[in-house]
Amino acid sequence: MPFTLPELGYAYDAVEPHVDARTMEIHHSKHHNGYTNKLNAAIAGTDLDGKSIDDILANLDMSNTAVRNNGGGFYNHSLFWTLLNPTDKGRLSGPLKEAIDRDFGSKEAFIEQFSKAAGTRFGSGWAWLCVHDGGKLEICSTPNQDNPLMPGVGCGGKPIMAIDVWEHAYYLNYQNRRPDYVAAFFSALNWNEVERRYDAVAS
Repeated sequence: MPFTLPELGYAYDAVEPHVDARTMEIHHSKHHNGYTNKLNAAIAGTDLDGKSIDDILANLDMSNTAVRNNGGGFYNHSLFWTLLNPTDKGRLSGPLKEAIDRDFGSKEAFIEQFSKAAGTRFGSGWAWLCVHDGGKLEICSTPNQDNPLMPGVGCGGKPIMAIDVWEHAYYLNYQNRRPDYVAAFFSALNWNEVERRYDAVAS
């Protein structure tokens, strides 16, 4: 079956004022939908057709730019939408809190380091929180639509949290004020989802 654009599970205006409705609509229905359609076209009739997106990206020929860009765009955005929650955001707790305190010193230090990774990514890209074997956490960033599942990007582990710092994710509302957008992301962050993802992969 071809990949399909995932539903948000909330209205485009539900994350306001942190992310405006117009940005959400364009980002989801135009950009993410475009990556989805182009990914399907890129894998149609190839040995990648029918494989999971995780499998495609983990074994990717990085010179295959159509699958690299559009497969990354499909995966990255599919994760990103789940991290925004307008209602029940939860709070940092449990094993994830323990891991963040262990690896970064505190929640505040983690937010500062993650925000720096997002804010200093030159041009377009993403910042990530990843889990390595044993539950160790790492913050990193990647350019364009690359992600930690891909080979050789210098950013490994299993991604459990990400922020899109392409201008299409924030420019209508924040213009060149990327740090304000990153701060707003944390105001809308669904900690319950990050914790669920951590618990699923930490071992």
